[in-house]
Order: sequence, then structure tokens, then C-alpha cells
Amino acid sequence: MVMKTGSLRRKSKQILTKDPWMRGKISMGRYFAQLKDGQSVILQAEPAVHGGMYFHRFHGKIGVIEGKAGSCYHVKINDKGKEKTLIVHPVHLKTV
Repeated sequence: MVMKTGSLRRKSKQILTKDPWMRGKISMGRYFAQLKDGQSVILQAEPAVHGGMYFHRFHGKIGVIEGKAGSCYHVKINDKGKEKTLIVHPVHLKTV
């Protein structure tokens, strides 16, 4: 039986790396952002925050907020013809 090589962050070095001039503290407003149901957002990973991050294949996708789970949001996206729901922290979301 063939075993899977690598982890969830395999081949994601370019996506999960910040430019040197973008490094530094993250504003508190991004942590506590209030998003409404039906609002469109872009999945944009914040590499400094590991919690609530989605799989790197979905980076740059546009989704719609469906609901809230704790401090994270349910985001519905369309992935190659299939609708999927991701649980994402607001640090990794950018409003459209």
C-alpha cells in the first residue's frame, strides 16, 4: 500500500511566506472582525497565525459567509463544481 508523503503544508512555501516589508504585528481589528451572513470574502492566509487556517488549495478563492462557530466563520466556496464549507478564522478573511 502506498503511503502519503508530507503534511498539510506541503508545497505551500510561496503561499505561506510574507514579504519582508509586510512582516510585523497584526492589527487587533483583523482578529475581532465582525462579518455578516451573506457577505462575500476572499480567503487570504495570514502565515503568522496558524489557528483557523484553511487548506492551501483554497487560497485566493471567493466565498460567502454562512454562519459563525465560536470565533471562526463558516465560509461556503465553490471548488471545481462542488460546494464546500470551510471553518476559517477572521484573520484569514478579506472583505470584497
